[in-house]
Amino acid sequence: MKLRFEELTPDLDSSFRLIINPRLNDVFYWHFHPEFELVYIEGASGTRHVGEHISRFEGSDLVFIGSYIPHLNFDYGVKTECEKVVVQIRQDFLGNAFANIPELSAVYRLFEQSKHGIAFGKETKFLLGERLKNLKNLGHFEQFLEILSIFQILAQSNEMVLLHTKPVENQHNKKEQERMTRIYNFIDSHYQQKIEVEEVASMSNLSKSAFCRYFKKITRLTFVEFLNHYRINQAQKFLLLDKNVTEACFECGFESLSYFNRTFKKVTGENPLSFKKKFLSEK
Repeated sequence: MKLRFEELTPDLDSSFRLIINPRLNDVFYWHFHPEFELVYIEGASGTRHVGEHISRFEGSDLVFIGSYIPHLNFDYGVKTECEKVVVQIRQDFLGNAFANIPELSAVYRLFEQSKHGIAFGKETKFLLGERLKNLKNLGHFEQFLEILSIFQILAQSNEMVLLHTKPVENQHNKKEQERMTRIYNFIDSHYQQKIEVEEVASMSNLSKSAFCRYFKKITRLTFVEFLNHYRINQAQKFLLLDKNVTEACFECGFESLSYFNRTFKKVTGENPLSFKKKFLSEK
């Protein structure tokens, strides 16, 4: 099976990304990413495949997955209608606060234990399911407080099951993980500016041709495709914050409005104005 590095971007002005009901049940998506991931799925039975652990879950599942642990999308092969909440948390979530604030010591231990992959039992799922589904109705600050509260409850759960006896080592070595993290962080900080492939290749200690081959192998996208996907993701957020199409275009790093429109449609299947109008009508 092919392992894919997943391109993630946190929600604007947030240290995490909230995904509600992604539809990937027909896709075998074996992937990894630097972010921690909390997954809740309800109304489905399927395969829990995290690292080397493979098992069945029945009816619902709640799993916390550590940074860089390969995993399969939990709805793969599911044919029933189900609800799914995914919370993806940046590696630097709370920075050094874990180590310095006594009140966060249990949450710190939970994040350390996530290196094994963690599944939670029936009572914990019942206690937190509705709260996780309600996250979408909260503002970013309220989401932050609620997620922190959810992690505290998870940390104190007596239904916690470690999916591996030892921390999971990704098949991609630490050097590759660190290289991809540097590339991702560079894009995150500079996507609004012009980025040359040569600059990123040099930062990765690779020639341009070697970097292009390496990047395509890891992500299945060329660097330009990856960068465009990232910028379009940001543009969508700007449009939802009521920026106009021209503002979104230049604020997410595109230098040509016509190229932005073509790329937006290629990535999303619709043009920016249609995307914004659809959102406003649904709202």
